[in-house]
Amino acid sequence: MNRLPARLLLSLLVSLSCVLAMPGASHAAVYAQIEGTGSTWSQLIVEQWIADVDANGMKVVYTGGGSSKGRKDFSQKSTDFAISEIPYQGTDEQGNADTSNGREYSYLPIVAGGTAFTYQLKIGDKPVRNLRLSGETIAKIFTNKITNWSDPAITKDNNGRALPSLDITPVVRADGSGTTAQFTTWMDKEFPSVWRPFFGRSGLTSYYPRKGRAIAQAGSDQVMNTISGFAGNGTIGYVEYSYPVNKDYPVVKVLNKAGYFVEPTDYNVAVALTKAKINRDKSSALYLTQILDGVYRNADPRAYPVSSYSYMVIPTGKTDSRMTTAKRQTLADFLYYSLCSGQTKAGDFGYSPLPVNLVQAGFEQIGKLKQADPAVNLSNRDVRSCNNPTFDGKNLNKNKLAEVAPQPAACDKTGAGPCGTETGQNKPSTDGGGAATPDANTPAAPGGGGAAAPSAPGGGAPPAVDPATGEVAAPTGDTATAEEVYANPTELAAERPIDSKTFGWLAAVLAVGIVVLPGVYAASLRRRRRPGGAR
Repeated sequence: MNRLPARLLLSLLVSLSCVLAMPGASHAAVYAQIEGTGSTWSQLIVEQWIADVDANGMKVVYTGGGSSKGRKDFSQKSTDFAISEIPYQGTDEQGNADTSNGREYSYLPIVAGGTAFTYQLKIGDKPVRNLRLSGETIAKIFTNKITNWSDPAITKDNNGRALPSLDITPVVRADGSGTTAQFTTWMDKEFPSVWRPFFGRSGLTSYYPRKGRAIAQAGSDQVMNTISGFAGNGTIGYVEYSYPVNKDYPVVKVLNKAGYFVEPTDYNVAVALTKAKINRDKSSALYLTQILDGVYRNADPRAYPVSSYSYMVIPTGKTDSRMTTAKRQTLADFLYYSLCSGQTKAGDFGYSPLPVNLVQAGFEQIGKLKQADPAVNLSNRDVRSCNNPTFDGKNLNKNKLAEVAPQPAACDKTGAGPCGTETGQNKPSTDGGGAATPDANTPAAPGGGGAAAPSAPGGGAPPAVDPATGEVAAPTGDTATAEEVYANPTELAAERPIDSKTFGWLAAVLAVGIVVLPGVYAASLRRRRRPGGAR
């Protein structure tokens, strides 16, 4: 019994630390399991967030299946939420109804990223990991106008580098896919003369037309597995960048409007999305949906053209038959974590964190859960304390990730290179304060000078920038590699999944415990010794 005070205090400290680690720690939340389906484009990061919040007592179940399935399941009230890259279309391209069937809902931005073009292509037994393609070439590949890797357009994109004579096999989605919708929207906007004759009309589609040598697979994971498989040589497909990053597989560097070939790192996506427009008409069913024309045509050398973000479809009706206070609380706290601390992990998974305007819009949508049920607790929800790597709570007018995004290397510019650095590594391709590594397969320059990458017109590449500090990198005595100069983007994700205010309280309580516990324990020992004297 003499040890009881120490044990009690220790138990109280442990219990209090668990409570403080919960989102919305000022109240004892009652949670209930929530379930959702939809996007495979977003699935990898969503699954990570689900694992993170599980330790806090939140049970979230998510199954992919594609954006179209997610919207349909939500409309039939078989799920509590959906995730989709595109909004309800009213009527889809197959003439089927695509509505919420009267269920009240709102769109909530959830994560940004780039639609990547991953491929398997070998020269002999050596895989090509630095392929470059213009948008027009990509559109022609996926509409059967370019069918062989030795096509002159591909050779031109790679600055004269001749690739093997090998049939191209496009790998497309077999299911209703938001990734397909994003890709075909881009082609319809940027290359209508290529896309529309193939599709038969204008506009996007969630169901990619399978023609020619194309292979159709359900889900991003199956597209990725087909391309990376034993028989995958010659294939190319479209997936969210996280899939090739997770698989350590190359992606195409896509030509942007500034004349640079870039891949969809979190930096390049963040830069591209600075030109995104958002539907701000709150009376519109398309409130918060994205208008990406400016993204496709962003003239910044760092911008990745096929950048976008996905939405969670959340139920907002007061009388929604699936929803309870406990479910709404779970959804609210899960979303708060996802929009704030969860975004610190986006870069690590091949996504890009949401900027402040989308986070603020997301907070507004979470507020509709409380409007539907006043018992939902949304206290301590302030964007200024939101632990998100794209903005600083003291200055919400800057996109930190876009500001520190490094400039591309000289060898990434049209007419130069290709660079010898590998893609799909989730690292910037930069000069790093010195000359970029030339590719061994690049044809030698006239005069026998070897394959050194020529400088970009106008004085070489833009200056290299340290992504951790935003400062121009100072050259060193030796030629530095990109890995030596540039911090890994995943180092942005160093915070625990709790906000800074919660962590401050937790640290203070634990500090008090460290000071008090030894004294309590010593007093307990002294009381034990008194009856029998010294031991």
